[in-house]
Amino acid sequence: MKIIIAGIGKVGTTLTAQLAADGHDITVIDRKDSRIERVCSQYDVMGLEGNCATAQTLRDAGAAEADLLIAMTDADEVNLLCCVTARQINPGIHTIVRIRDSEYAQQIIEMREVFGLSLIVNPERSAAVEIERLLRFPGFLKRESFAKGRVELVEFRINEDSPLKDITLRNLPSVLHTRVLICAVMRGGSVILPTGDFALQAGDRIYMTAPATALGTLLRDLGVISHKVKRVILGGGGRVSYYLAQLLEREGIQTQIIDNNLERCQDLARQLPTVSVSHGDITIPSVLEREGLSSADAFVALTGMDELNIVMSLYAISQKVPIVITKQGHIDELKDIVSGLSLGSIISPKELCSDIVVRYVRSMRDTTGDTAITVQSVAGGQVEAAEFIITPTAQHQDTPLLELKMKPGILIAAIVHRGALTIANGSSRYLQGDSVIVISTAGKNIQRFNDIFA
Repeated sequence: MKIIIAGIGKVGTTLTAQLAADGHDITVIDRKDSRIERVCSQYDVMGLEGNCATAQTLRDAGAAEADLLIAMTDADEVNLLCCVTARQINPGIHTIVRIRDSEYAQQIIEMREVFGLSLIVNPERSAAVEIERLLRFPGFLKRESFAKGRVELVEFRINEDSPLKDITLRNLPSVLHTRVLICAVMRGGSVILPTGDFALQAGDRIYMTAPATALGTLLRDLGVISHKVKRVILGGGGRVSYYLAQLLEREGIQTQIIDNNLERCQDLARQLPTVSVSHGDITIPSVLEREGLSSADAFVALTGMDELNIVMSLYAISQKVPIVITKQGHIDELKDIVSGLSLGSIISPKELCSDIVVRYVRSMRDTTGDTAITVQSVAGGQVEAAEFIITPTAQHQDTPLLELKMKPGILIAAIVHRGALTIANGSSRYLQGDSVIVISTAGKNIQRFNDIFA
């Protein structure tokens, strides 16, 4: 497909990399020539310097023949005007718009048809939703749902006192009373798809597929004593904090926001009258002590500086805060450092947003129903989990998985047949209509289910 990406900041660049790897014809637009040079030198794409909201720039970028426009600039108004102008030039073009300002969010949703928008994304709200999900099951570093919520892909870190330390995967049933599949392990910054003889070590981050109904049992087997989160401190008063505070308020969770910008604190206090908002510098331990960090159930580092978020999360962990979540904006640049640190859960708004857009693009290209209906990136983007519905064209139906010859770095993790979940093993089979969860390492480019086979 011919795709135009307007705005190549963090999210735009991530999308350019993913969609170019999928083989799309990409043209990027940005006001900054330095950004265009950087992206065009890294990826096989065309670049155009200019204002993406003007008709002439969009025509020069090929909007009249494009299949899709993705507006990802830093300005909501520019993104919206860009999409409307593109639709004027080409009524058949699909448009995806990023809207970040909470004042516009509901209005744009209600007027979606008026503007002809195909998809609206909000990285900060997506991050807030993901954090709220993690707080529901303290102990897991990451959760992804598949098959209408029946299957969960969860991330867990093995500590020195973990019952999984030094256990080989063949012996997992002796420790866990729920059937799970450890489909990936991150060790030393690298990802491994383990076999039955693989022995787990302290410091490993493991990714497991498990029934959604068994998460509580799984946590108990892992030695994690989970209790309901009652009080959360948010370090930083940006957009993610605003959206997250709203979600936590609905759950009846006491929320406290700390920010060093007085004007921002005043705005948040007006917008969130039932949330405690404190003006202070979270880098000063006495400020955090005053605000009761050591007695909080969770601390979420949400400032606009990745390095500061890392430092504050490490401090919260040192103060024995049970749950720590860290927002990272430039996760690619820092992944080698972050992978070796015990930071709790890592949340990347740009990756969450990119996953949503890529999923939409893949559904656009599919005319047979064979492409993934859900795609999630885990392990810092080194592993992809995709859900497929088995169609009549799917190969090797009703064949034991043990007999299948799949490409290296790919495995089938779970199968849902008529609502019943099976964590995959060698004797498992899939049939037409089943949901199948496929795990693959980065770069495999699994577009359709049949791509998994050698």
